[in-house]
Amino acid sequence: MSPKASIHDPLLGPLTDDRLTRDYRVFQRAKGHRFSSDDVATAYVAWHAASGSRRVIDLGCGLGSVLLHLAWKLPDATLVGVEAQAISFALLRRNVDRNQLASRVTIHHGDLRDATTLAAAGAAFDLVTGTPPYFPPDTAVDAMDEQRAYARIEYRGGVEDYLAAGGKLLAADGVMVLCGDARAGDRVDRGAAAAGLSIAARRDVIPHAGRPALFAIWTLARHVVARADTTLTIRDADGKRTDEALALSEFSGFVTSR
Repeated sequence: MSPKASIHDPLLGPLTDDRLTRDYRVFQRAKGHRFSSDDVATAYVAWHAASGSRRVIDLGCGLGSVLLHLAWKLPDATLVGVEAQAISFALLRRNVDRNQLASRVTIHHGDLRDATTLAAAGAAFDLVTGTPPYFPPDTAVDAMDEQRAYARIEYRGGVEDYLAAGGKLLAADGVMVLCGDARAGDRVDRGAAAAGLSIAARRDVIPHAGRPALFAIWTLARHVVARADTTLTIRDADGKRTDEALALSEFSGFVTSR
């Protein structure tokens, strides 16, 4: 069942009005791609890895969930978002405006694989984030909805392309945080090496204790450091939210009961 829509946009269709953080809200399509735990966890890891960032770019930023989360957590930073999919970019523009962030958040409608798009975005970013689609085109069935399909399937590149772009945009002492399919470890290893990046950490996010990781979040830098691999479990064996899951909610400014 689709979430109940509160607004009907003549171009985007039914929209819901949802709280992203304590202070920021976003419009999402009721029957389209919607932000979820991977976006929150990516912003969480990115903020902890580079909380002093002043220049931030989010690649393939969709409707703006990671980008706006970081804008909220980094009030002194200027941020850039790059998104190619037309429907998502329309939502992104609306969400930047509704949260009154246009003075420090710049968005570009373009493909992160395109040199012109990257040149327009800038360079030497303290923090680069990205949440690529999880599925190669030949391994997944297309979603019925165009926006959902482009968010799930690598029509405009996968982890390798995000890493290549990040390698061009990252400052010498900057940090890149990439979220992807937990099974894509070998691809991330190869893509990082090709981009001149070193993996500093990998965090596997497990939806329920005892089950495989749903996705992973990699932290990368230009210099080689000792790698640290950890896990984040959302629900324990009894189905209760873990302290780690509650920390994600608190990161977004929501009050939780421990």
